[in-house]
Amino acid sequence: MRFLVIIEEGPESFGAYVPDLPGCVAVGETREQTLALMQEAIAFHLEGLKADGQSVPKQISSVETVEVEMA
Repeated sequence: MRFLVIIEEGPESFGAYVPDLPGCVAVGETREQTLALMQEAIAFHLEGLKADGQSVPKQISSVETVEVEMA
């Protein structure tokens, strides 16, 4: 399965979350570490849903970029 992961760079670390899996987050010192931790967090989150008898939420998020002119 593939999930959209949002990565945000902070002053001293990176944070990530999955819009389609509320509560599934990760924080790391580097972008690469954060992505690796996010992959583990997603797997753990999905295992928890399965163990609780819940289904995986439908993947509805997508990403686009918009270009705007600076005044």
